[in-house]
Amino acid sequence: MSQAPLPLDRAAIRRRFAAAAKGFDQASVLHREVAGRMGERLQYVRLEPRRILDLGCGTGADLNFLGERYPQALRLACDLALPMLAQARERSAWFKRLLRSGSLPQLLCADAAALPLASGSTSLVWSNLMLHWLDDPLPAFREMQRTLEVGGLLMFSTLGPDTLKELRQALGEAPPRVHRFIDMHDIGDMLMAAGFAEPVMDMEVLTLTYGSSDDLLKDLRATGSVNAARARARGLTGRQGWQNAMAALETKRREGRLPATFEVVYGHAWKARPRTTDDGRAIVRFDPGKRP
Repeated sequence: MSQAPLPLDRAAIRRRFAAAAKGFDQASVLHREVAGRMGERLQYVRLEPRRILDLGCGTGADLNFLGERYPQALRLACDLALPMLAQARERSAWFKRLLRSGSLPQLLCADAAALPLASGSTSLVWSNLMLHWLDDPLPAFREMQRTLEVGGLLMFSTLGPDTLKELRQALGEAPPRVHRFIDMHDIGDMLMAAGFAEPVMDMEVLTLTYGSSDDLLKDLRATGSVNAARARARGLTGRQGWQNAMAALETKRREGRLPATFEVVYGHAWKARPRTTDDGRAIVRFDPGKRP
């Protein structure tokens, strides 16, 4: 049985990602690797989107890839942290000058659970490693489903429960010092509850290695990837507690390197035609055959 997610401090998440914006790209190895793997999956999808929403766009690295793949599509970049959008704007402007063509994405600073977009206004929602920063992704999935047009596609990645298991074992569970991640099967259930059709989920484990615990923790801080649970511990009990935790982490070292496990969950789903109206009435469609 999967553990229930912990309520998250949204204000702390916004502050940390705002603070991480300028240095994010230098430490975002995982984000770039996962984006590439999402892009490989997108190759097998037949889609010509009119409007693309990059939800949780961060510094906008995925926007250039999406613009190259779908040059005719209008791109929307949405993030909770305004400084991330400022970085995305700079990156997109540089990319536009380099190519001497194309258009800049439109920027939206908004929460994923309350998107300032009309219903049916997007063709593709792309979300790379954002969902695990929501204590309950279901409202966000409902918003994505609402804003997609019929036949539109949601493609996303998130992190599963085995992520950072080495650090979690070293630091302990109570009070929580490492972010708690939602199980893939629970994510799939949420997609169905939000009204998506034909959800496809898969998972793989990626392992990054570090020379020291300081290097690992530095990368996590640089990408804003630190525990944001409301009930999070505010620190270890003194220097000895920290030293004990780091000693426990050192026991995980393999071939001279410290491993950091990331359980990466991928998913995509389509928006099908609705079966009921907004007030709950059934929709009946007639498709009469040709008369003899």
